[in-house]
Amino acid sequence: MFKNKQVLVTGGTGMVGNILVTKLIHFGASVSVASLDNEENCHPEAKFFPYDLTDINLCDELCTGMDYVFHVAGIKGSPIVCAKRPASFFTPLIQMNTNMMDAAERKKVKRYLYTSSVGVYAPAPIFYEDSVWKTFPSDNDRFAGWAKRMGELQAEAYKIENPGFGKNIRIVRPVNIYGPRDNFDEETGMVVPSLIARAERENPLTVWGDGSPIRDFIFAGDVADGMLKIFESDCNQPVNLGSGTGVSIKKLAETIAKKFDRDIVWDTTKPMGDKYRVADTKRAKKLGFEPKTNLKDGIDIAVDWYLNNRKYKRHDVFKEK
Repeated sequence: MFKNKQVLVTGGTGMVGNILVTKLIHFGASVSVASLDNEENCHPEAKFFPYDLTDINLCDELCTGMDYVFHVAGIKGSPIVCAKRPASFFTPLIQMNTNMMDAAERKKVKRYLYTSSVGVYAPAPIFYEDSVWKTFPSDNDRFAGWAKRMGELQAEAYKIENPGFGKNIRIVRPVNIYGPRDNFDEETGMVVPSLIARAERENPLTVWGDGSPIRDFIFAGDVADGMLKIFESDCNQPVNLGSGTGVSIKKLAETIAKKFDRDIVWDTTKPMGDKYRVADTKRAKKLGFEPKTNLKDGIDIAVDWYLNNRKYKRHDVFKEK
């Protein structure tokens, strides 16, 4: 499907995007990458464009002549950052998502993948794809969640007005992604990378809450595989990408602490977020996708990469302002 095709990957230097670019090049695609990262983070065989996707004119330029687009670029950060700086999530997410899909439609891109998020869901024991519009996003993901939902609604609009394009939009909703090239900043990073960074220097390792919240985690390489599987399919409904298995924060913290031979102290005065967040993965399984990397192996890979890539610098929107 990808041999000799012109393929654009936004966010192609990041945790998932870099793996995706590598796979697409292996499949024979001519790959372009749009990212605000350093060019040195880009695959050497990909064309690099340091473009800000909040500029519609740059999105038009990127989509011109493209057969396929994987829109992976986004903004992610810790719950604290999300609470304190919601406009830094909401505004650019709305702009870049709208611009990219609009440009792809006008430039007649043949197929488009939109990366949504588990943040679109309301708190529930299990996240079912078809339940989203019956509820509202969690208060803990309100701004980013609504921004991601608007991208999904835009795709629905194209199904009605331009079905030739709209029916060729694929939507994935990854759960908590982790792996190499993650944001390991202790203040702005998500739970896995921030715990890894803190575990390296803290003993005992202090973890917020009591460890009881349940989360669904997926390794970045598995997300890339899932994106390719969904992209190649005929499914134009949203698809969860997750393990489908809940892991407690306690188990996660213990797995990371063991890598560094650390004890753990639980700070129950701190907030813990939603109690349970696990994705239903039946739709993905029917399409032939199941993640291959278990939590221990994924953490081992992420920790080893972190310890061996001290000089790696990534774009962090929260450090730019």
